[in-house]
Amino acid sequence: MKISFYSVLVISISLVLSIGSVNAQRADIQKMTPEERKAYGEKLRAASQADWQKTMQSFKLSEPVLPSLADDPKRPQHLKIKEGSTSWVDDANSTYTRSGWGNWSNYDESKAEGYKLPDPLVLKTGKPVTSANMWWKQRRPEILNDYTTEIYGKIPANTPNVTFAHAGVDSVVLAGKANRSTIIGQVDNSRYPTATPSIPVTLYKPVGASATGKSEKMPLMVIVWGNFPAPMATIEKLITAGWAVATVNTGAIQLDSGAGLHEGIIGLMSKGADRKPDDWGVLAAWSWGLSRALDYLETDKSIDASRIGIQGHSRWGKAALLAGALDPRWDIVFASCSGSMGASLEKRNFGETIDNVASAGEYHWMAPNFVKYGGNWEAMPVDAHELIALIAPRPVFITGGTRDTWADPKGEFLACVAASPVYTLLGKKGVGTREMPAPDVALIDGELAFRNHEGGHVDSLDWPVFLEFAQRQFKNSSVQKNK
Repeated sequence: MKISFYSVLVISISLVLSIGSVNAQRADIQKMTPEERKAYGEKLRAASQADWQKTMQSFKLSEPVLPSLADDPKRPQHLKIKEGSTSWVDDANSTYTRSGWGNWSNYDESKAEGYKLPDPLVLKTGKPVTSANMWWKQRRPEILNDYTTEIYGKIPANTPNVTFAHAGVDSVVLAGKANRSTIIGQVDNSRYPTATPSIPVTLYKPVGASATGKSEKMPLMVIVWGNFPAPMATIEKLITAGWAVATVNTGAIQLDSGAGLHEGIIGLMSKGADRKPDDWGVLAAWSWGLSRALDYLETDKSIDASRIGIQGHSRWGKAALLAGALDPRWDIVFASCSGSMGASLEKRNFGETIDNVASAGEYHWMAPNFVKYGGNWEAMPVDAHELIALIAPRPVFITGGTRDTWADPKGEFLACVAASPVYTLLGKKGVGTREMPAPDVALIDGELAFRNHEGGHVDSLDWPVFLEFAQRQFKNSSVQKNK
């Protein structure tokens, strides 16, 4: 399944009310007419395109001159233009795009092979990693450094203080099952008042002292979210199972667009200047904000701080994985349909690829350094299995969908396979097989779990299985944290 970045952007800006140069974070889209909203979206796209072009030029990079789509000899010959649109599709109605580097989308398994993965258990010197101590002291820092300098960017050391306070009036929701409260994390922007990031958290707790009416503390699931309508069906499942739930509005932390990189927390830290090569991107900014929300949530006396998980779907699945890798306090991680630069292997040519993420529509998720790998996949020093391995030995649940080929569920499974040796080294169990499981068959016996649901780009189908997986993990032992 291909989801157009620009379609998502238009939806996002229409819902994110707290989002530089185009006053993105102060725009109230809901008050705009459809024509004004369209014009605003075009303005954001133009600003993002300009910043991407400037980023490319800073590395003396340019895209090649390409023939027209219709005349491109590299275009798969079985494609046709979808009626009523300009999109190229195949007989299964899968959408194909051509990247700025000339590479077309691929959904043919026979053309997805030939890549070589870095070994997570071999040091850069070539020396094998043979002990947990070598992993923690030598190899993991190597991998993490590659990710923070070349891929997602470095979170600044001197980020501002965040003060959390309740906002509004608490309410009872879900037919009396849950109490809902709103908490706003106010970010100190005194060093650059033009930027006004915040960290809005909506917290849901089962009515009563705990889900069971007893005095024990509750587990908590933090859902990486936007300012969209809350996923109440999912929240109800978790509440019924005895969990508290918090949703975090990422758009208020940092706009999901290159147009906002001079505002938000990124702009606050740079004081409105352009990013340097290893400066953080939007995914790292979201991860920072999620950790600040965790700072606050850990202080809640009704929450069990040793059972706090993080979940995200699609681009928020990428963010959940990165957050789990950067902050060991996340006790369990659930990434749904996260695709390239999430859980699917990056150098495997299938569905969403490095090219797509390095393009003008998505580059802002990453450090500026990342654009160097557009059309140059082999040079990228890491791959998705190593991002998963950075979370080890904590439990991780990776999911895909049979009809979500854009996110490459097989590539996500193969990343789990390649990350499993790290779990084994650390005394835990990986995914347990090298064979792709049948749809809806859950591999949840180990700390690294996988499921490919029958269906498309959704997370709703996997929550019941996640709850079973989490119950096993929390029941068997307290989650090991890598301090």
